[in-house]
Amino acid sequence: MGKEKKASLDGPIYDARELGTPKMLVLGLQHLFAMFGATVLVPILTGLSVSSTLLFAGLATLFMHLVTKKKVPVFLGSSFAFLGGYFAVVASGAELGLSQREALPYAGVGVACAGLLYLVLSLVCKAFGSKNVMRFFPPVVTGPIIIAIGLILAPSAINNCSTNWFIALIAIVVVIVCNIWGKGMIKIVPILMGVLASYLVAALTGNVDFTAVKEAAWIGFPFEMQDTVFGLFASGKVNSGLLVSSIIMIVPIAFATMMEHVGDISAISGAIGKNLIEDPGLDRTLIGDGVGTTLAALFGAPANTTYGENTGVLVLTKVYDPKVVRLAAIYAIVLSFCPKFAALISSMPAATIGGVSIILYGMISAVGVRNMVENHTDFQKSRNVIVAAVILGLALGINFSDIGAITFVIGNMNVSLSGLAVASIVGILLNAALPGKRNEYMPNQENSASLGKF
Repeated sequence: MGKEKKASLDGPIYDARELGTPKMLVLGLQHLFAMFGATVLVPILTGLSVSSTLLFAGLATLFMHLVTKKKVPVFLGSSFAFLGGYFAVVASGAELGLSQREALPYAGVGVACAGLLYLVLSLVCKAFGSKNVMRFFPPVVTGPIIIAIGLILAPSAINNCSTNWFIALIAIVVVIVCNIWGKGMIKIVPILMGVLASYLVAALTGNVDFTAVKEAAWIGFPFEMQDTVFGLFASGKVNSGLLVSSIIMIVPIAFATMMEHVGDISAISGAIGKNLIEDPGLDRTLIGDGVGTTLAALFGAPANTTYGENTGVLVLTKVYDPKVVRLAAIYAIVLSFCPKFAALISSMPAATIGGVSIILYGMISAVGVRNMVENHTDFQKSRNVIVAAVILGLALGINFSDIGAITFVIGNMNVSLSGLAVASIVGILLNAALPGKRNEYMPNQENSASLGKF
């Protein structure tokens, strides 16, 4: 693939500059394909704009590279961790007579605040050191939260699959085959392959309506102002109770995603042989992720997160130059200005979405389990068992109960807390209050790459 930069135990490592422009452009496309399947699936599941999602994934990635001194080869794509928050806010909005489109900007406010929490943690890490901060968010807290996220989302995947189980099973089988037996790039993008195969079969069997694709323009702006947080406040019709509820329901999810951020940055460090937590520093990577998430949420796009799939591409190609990842970001930005492309994605059958979601949601929970296993969480200790049990019991119990959320009144506002929000808050406080040694978050540089999409 060109001139070697240096050798590693697994073979040569390449510098993108020595590969030439044509190969760099192709490598950038490979990174685009790696993130694509999961990144566009989030807006499809939530009702957010596909075009806006691609635009702000690209912009957030470029900002991340800028704030980290162009040293971190990371792509920021859509986060799956906040799906439960979006669904909860839309459900609360429906009770107030709001449509999905009208309720989503409220969720955007909550996600924007969650992004700001990254900046707070960044400042604290800078002031007191990362290790001292992480002791308050150990795997016994973040692990069960992540497990609960996946389990809460699972029923929606089944509902989508039930629209056409044949189409859904094709997606499931292709994802599994590509992930287990795939070679090279096929193994890196199993979700994308599953979506493409299922979508193709659905189209050939007459299960896709392409009317919207035919009517869509080739070039257009990625988002409409009414879908943004700014449009919400400009309307002058803000429900203060739903606004506060959205913030309280969504912000606690950031505690789990921030821990996954640490794991992903550690994984990238292990892949490229550089300690990125020390240089450019965890405080800088948190700023990049947090600002990217806040900006995306304000303009009607989902939260962003570091993508493990792109870390896999780095390992596969042994081209660690961040310029290649920045090319993928530019490609995403260009695609965001094509409404016809967005319409093609939005026409995807619900069964296709359900098929890949079964695996994705299950993998979210599996990552929560791995989070605790890799960090040696000791369940021989009663305090750890109690913390995990309370988190899971509250998150799942409240979510699937008849009440669905904890509702209370503040002044003249009705505020609702989702089961996940209650569980996160109680779990963090309980872990801090109970006596006994707390096991700290110790990201494994070789094995802690999370599912990038959340």
